[in-house]
Order: sequence, then C-alpha cells, then structure tokens
Amino acid sequence: MSQTGPTDKPSARGFRMPAEWEPHAATWLAWPQRESDWPGKLELIPWVYAEIVRALTRHETVNLLVTDDATGASATDILSRASADVSRVKTWALPTDRSWLRDSGPIFVTNATGARVALDWRFNAWAKYPDWQKDDGVPAFVAETVGVPRVEPVHNGHRVVLEGGSIDVNGAGLLLTTEECLLSTTQQRNPPLSRADYERVFADYLGIEKVLWLDRGIVGDDTHGHIDDLARFVGPRTVVTVVESDPADENYELLRTNRERLESMTDAAGGRLEVVPLPMPRPLVFEGVRLPASYANFYIANGTVIVPTFNDPADRVALGTLADLFPDRAVVGISCVDLVWGLGTLHCMTQQEPR
Repeated sequence: MSQTGPTDKPSARGFRMPAEWEPHAATWLAWPQRESDWPGKLELIPWVYAEIVRALTRHETVNLLVTDDATGASATDILSRASADVSRVKTWALPTDRSWLRDSGPIFVTNATGARVALDWRFNAWAKYPDWQKDDGVPAFVAETVGVPRVEPVHNGHRVVLEGGSIDVNGAGLLLTTEECLLSTTQQRNPPLSRADYERVFADYLGIEKVLWLDRGIVGDDTHGHIDDLARFVGPRTVVTVVESDPADENYELLRTNRERLESMTDAAGGRLEVVPLPMPRPLVFEGVRLPASYANFYIANGTVIVPTFNDPADRVALGTLADLFPDRAVVGISCVDLVWGLGTLHCMTQQEPR
C-alpha cells in the first residue's frame, strides 16, 4: 500500500482499528526467554504462559513466537503438560528481544470488506532500553506470515514510534491514551510530534475521530504511562478505570484525576461516557520494587476475558465487575504475582489478530 499522499492513508481507504472484543483470527504471543525480565523467576514464567494459552485455546488459535525449533518443542511440551489445546497452537521461529508483543507487534486495521493491513510502527523499547532491533522486526514477520499488506506509519517524514499498550480504542472512532506517555519529554518516543500531530496520525492510520487524553499512568510502570494499566474500553461508550481507595497510596491522587477527566469526557457525537470503577490491588512489592499490578491489564479474546489476579481481596471484586460487563464471555483469573515481576501482565504480552 502506498504512503505517498493523504488519500493513501488507511483511514482514507476505509480502514479502522477494531475494538479488542471484535472477533479474532488469533492471538499472538512470544515465549518468555529473557532472564533480565524476570530475574530469579524466569523458570516459573513458562507455566504462567501455559495457563494463559490454556485459557485462550478454548476459544481461539494462538500463534506463538519461539527462539528456535528446540524452544518450540520445549514450549509445546509444557503446554501439553498444562492441558492446553496444542492443536490450536502454531509455533513460529523468530528470535525476539523480549516477550511484550502488545508493544512490539503489529496493530491490525480492517475495513468493511474484511481486508486487513498490518501497521508496522517503529519500536524502540519504550525509549528506555538499548536492545530493540529484533523486536522491531516482529510486525514485518507477522504480516508476511499472515499474508497481509504492511504499512509503516509516517508523519511529516518521521516514522512514528507507537506501542500498542499506549492506546486503547472502542472500534467506533474513540481512542484513549495518556499525556505522560506520548507528550512527556521523559522516555520521549517521537520528539517531533505534538498533541495535534498524534491526533492526525491516529485519524490517518487508525480511523480515530476523537482522542481522550488522560494524565498519568500508575506508579511502577516502566513504560511511563501506558493506558492499559489505567483505563480500558469495554463497550462503545463504556470505560473501566482503576481507582485507589487508600488516600495514603501514591496512586490515589493521580487515579482520582484521571477518573474525573473521564467523567467529564464525551464521545465523538457529544454523548457522555459510562465510567465504571475497577479496584486496585494493595501495593505489590518485590525486592523493594513497587510493581505495576493492575486489573486493567486484562485481555479480551473470543469467548473469554483473562484477568490478572494478585492473591488480593480485590481480585474477586475485579473479576465480578468484569463478569458483569462481559456476560457473554467466560471471565477467567490468571495469577500474575510472578508475571508482574517483569513489569507487565496479560494485556502487555498479547496482541490480537482480528478476523
């Protein structure tokens, strides 16, 4: 697909980013292999992945990136032992730097005819880590594997850096993000881009009519403000947002600010949003590090919603809230006490491929 003029942008050709709850062809994952992501806990993490794959393969195909064929065989063995449906798992040999495909993988856009395009945003490891070159090649590999056209989003001659975890969409023209992630000079992804530039990019490539800007992300988030630990669309005009009940907690004020912003926001037609509170677990600290534990990092798949849990009393409240919001899906808790040591959980590791 050409990118030479404004009429060549995906949205001008009828493409939009679907909501996560729209039908999937598959979920893409990358098998965990990096010791520095889970120092001292890496041997536990494949078994957490196995639980995730077990839950997903009840409802859809899982495409799994592995370092090599030997890793693929080992992963398949673990999945089999955990009773995942390995007949619905396809392994693909592609070395990666890390396993967070929400951010390094492609974002798919679709049109009314069912055509799909893989958007290949530049990835630079959250403008924080030096090793990202393998991960930056994931979208091209996925696009070729799936057999869809690939587009590299560009704005004013600048190839745009964007992570999937920094945005959330309702599939009908609305996009959520944070000023901290996209507009701050800390971990600055795209120094040339202003607020208006981002809004143009989202309109051109994702079919977005209105961007809803929240303030800051939760404490402990090394991405510097990803929306998928903070607030998520669960319907065309319904948003869940995490809230902190303890005024002494360092998340309390920033989450209150974000909730107040959401409650004053409207959709593209001027209708008010329905804002549903989602609790936060009590602070989860490991080796003196506050971890970004958040129930907002759930993932919506065909027939199921998998939700991170943290051995916390608020687990049941979060699961109940999401079960009420998704009555037609099985809401399944996955223990992420170990997984979150890698500074991410379920949404961070998954990337949907729309049907």
